Amino acid sequence: MNRLKVSTILALACCVLQQVLVVAVAQEKRPRVAIESAGQAATTKPGAAGGAWSPALTGERRPLYRLRKSDVLEIGFTFAPEFNQTVTIRPDGFITLRGVDELYVEGITVPELREAVRSACAAMFNDPEVTVVLKDFDKPYFIATGEVTHPGKYELRGDTTVTEALAIAGGFTGQAKHSQVVLFRRASPELVEARLLDVKRMLNSRNLEEDAHLMPGDLLFVPQNLISKVKRYLPASNLGMFWNPAQF
Repeated sequence: MNRLKVSTILALACCVLQQVLVVAVAQEKRPRVAIESAGQAATTKPGAAGGAWSPALTGERRPLYRLRKSDVLEIGFTFAPEFNQTVTIRPDGFITLRGVDELYVEGITVPELREAVRSACAAMFNDPEVTVVLKDFDKPYFIATGEVTHPGKYELRGDTTVTEALAIAGGFTGQAKHSQVVLFRRASPELVEARLLDVKRMLNSRNLEEDAHLMPGDLLFVPQNLISKVKRYLPASNLGMFWNPAQF
């Protein structure tokens, strides 16, 4: 009986000693791990995984608007209101400010323009406080052309699909080829993508899964159907013979 008690006490003592050793080793390694992690955090770039650059992580999620030609800007100086002015970006991309050289501003953001104006006016003012307000700009739009009732340029307000855009343009004319609507989208200044859409099949099947969502600057072209192309070359008196198979 005494031997059983002694064995039990020794077993409990070994378990306690083992736990103490584990805790001591963990506490000894913790600072080293923290130092190594801090070193990695200092050397790893934001958006990089294992030192490799990742466009998915570093890309802009909410890109700021970039200035374009004909945009109207209101530039103000808090402590020198006599220099406040409203300017329009010229076709060459420059703006003219009082007392400073012309600034090329096309393609930059409003915060970047504010810093550029501050730098340009540093010779006239000591640490100038500048405000820039975008008063007017080219609003998002799409263009519908070809065989639509009201071809033209329309503002793109909210999420709009191809079928919705065609409805905004008045729908198809009687000469439209519904099965070959072309969606043109500019991928870069030198490259334009074209996508062929069978709107007729989408509407007949009542399935709009392929109904593409428009982006600013998209162009929709609805071609003319074959019958309307041939019709103008046929005499009006003989049209019934061509379109009525019972006469053959």
